[in-house]
Amino acid sequence: MLTIRLTRKGKKNQPFFRVVLVDKRRSSKGGKSVEDLGFVNPLTKKRSLNAERIKYWLSKGAQPSETIHNWLVTEKIIDEKKVHVSKLSKKKQAEIDKVKADAIAAEKAKVEAEAKAKADAEAAKKAEAEAKAAKPEEVKPEPASAESSGEAKEPKAETPVA
Repeated sequence: MLTIRLTRKGKKNQPFFRVVLVDKRRSSKGGKSVEDLGFVNPLTKKRSLNAERIKYWLSKGAQPSETIHNWLVTEKIIDEKKVHVSKLSKKKQAEIDKVKADAIAAEKAKVEAEAKAKADAEAAKKAEAEAKAAKPEEVKPEPASAESSGEAKEPKAETPVA
């Protein structure tokens, strides 16, 4: 399997990296590369990548390393998301996994609660509809007012205020 990765060149404290296509089983330090695809100088921030050849090798099945993948995304040679490269300690990774698991559990509980509430609301509507069907509401005649019936209203007795 072919990979696109970096090989370090340069003197002590003056790193220089070549972007090479290498068989994955070969060493990154001394292994013979199939093809040089560019270079990166971290001191001057210069970067030169042969986009045409990189696209060709990617189409043939070559896999870029995580760092190279992120550089290809930055240079807009490939349209993908960047990959998280830094390594986390086991303790930090365990904390992150726990937070993710808690978030998933909370989301699952929320979905279940919503489903239960919806089912309860539907059951209540159904029970109300059945109650209406069993007992139709009777139309109550409104009592006629005293004026319309011709009877005089008796005045209310006022209580004296002391």
